Amino acid sequence: MQTFTVIGDPVRRRILELLAAGECTAGAIVEVVRRERGISQAGVSRHLRILREAGFVVVRSEGQRRIYALDPAPLQDIDDWIGSFRAFWSHRLDALATEIERGKKERRKVRREERVPLRSRRRRA
Repeated sequence: MQTFTVIGDPVRRRILELLAAGECTAGAIVEVVRRERGISQAGVSRHLRILREAGFVVVRSEGQRRIYALDPAPLQDIDDWIGSFRAFWSHRLDALATEIERGKKERRKVRREERVPLRSRRRRA
């Protein structure tokens, strides 16, 4: 299955988000996905199998429990592909960062100016 087909499904993306926070048991994944999406245990198992076969997750057994973990290698492939498009928006993000910093400086300046009269009033009292 193609990488983008695998991550194109919102349930599989949600599972990847859960695993990005750390290892999870299959039961914990099923519980979250069932609560959020109303999908059965069998449906979640199918999504986990697809993710495993595509190399996005690895699984190990601990007794009767199956512990899933994220394998970041396929995500790096996606990041590499997206990298060829970063030039289209990176300069805009740089400009946004400049504007945000400019706004922060302006707010600090306004706050300092607002504090001055308060200090002046206290000295007079």
